[in-house]
Amino acid sequence: MALLCNAPSLAQPQAGAVSGTLGATGSDSMAGLMLRWSEALTAHYPEVTLQFLAGGSASAPTALMAGTTRLGPMSRRMTPNERDGFTARYGYPPLELRVARDALLIVVHRHNPLQALTRQQADAIFSTTLSCGAPAPIRRWEELMGPSQWPHGRIALHGRNLASGTYGLFEERALCHGRFRPDISEYPGSSAVVAAVGESFAAMGYAGFNHLTPAVHALSLMTDSGDVVPAEERTIQSGDYPLSRYLYLYVNAPPGHPLPAAEAALIRLMLSSEGQEIVRAAGFVPLASDELERQRRLASLEAS
Repeated sequence: MALLCNAPSLAQPQAGAVSGTLGATGSDSMAGLMLRWSEALTAHYPEVTLQFLAGGSASAPTALMAGTTRLGPMSRRMTPNERDGFTARYGYPPLELRVARDALLIVVHRHNPLQALTRQQADAIFSTTLSCGAPAPIRRWEELMGPSQWPHGRIALHGRNLASGTYGLFEERALCHGRFRPDISEYPGSSAVVAAVGESFAAMGYAGFNHLTPAVHALSLMTDSGDVVPAEERTIQSGDYPLSRYLYLYVNAPPGHPLPAAEAALIRLMLSSEGQEIVRAAGFVPLASDELERQRRLASLEAS
């Protein structure tokens, strides 16, 4: 495991010196990843356990401000209001670490012939506001693919609920800060979205990259210049895929004070080679090497 040896507060402890129960509250999209990191941490330090409450990304700032947790995994960045609320409560901002890459996928049934969408088309399908510049809403498959193409009828839409960071990021990126249609079926998890789309030829939805299954296929996205960008590890890691995103860990880390040993061990694991392989095994995308080094330096600086 790659270690952050230049960080005094993240120095490698002896196994017996790390014990206790860690609490974390936040993104349900990251629940499986947090579980895998927890299992690896316990393998190194048997006296450490991690209890994770998957309440959605919006629950992380609330729990951090309330002091019920020191660790807040989020599938989006904190908003300025969330960050300001934490800073007002504690007198310093939370430590923000990027721990993995992910992407939002627009998915359709596996037998659907559609292969790609423009951002204007995605906005016209999912929103009421047309903020990305589409001339008219798209509500039926014939309006999207033409009358001679299959499927036909109303596009049945599926997505996430308001507490999800996935919901907020899709609204920001795909809808150009517009508003969702009120008739979208909403779910607390991406796996339920994918399952619903996989059961209906006429369905379309959005979900996290790691929830892709053989029941659906992800649509490529066309850029404003006409380039077709598929959702794959290379384009997600580089950020070329328009709906790619970072996954974050927010930490209540008082400046000038070392982190507790168990928290330091978890962060060291997340930003290690082993931890980034766990990212890939969980269906997400590891950080690019230069970004990983930046996060290691940030952890060293902010947590020391």
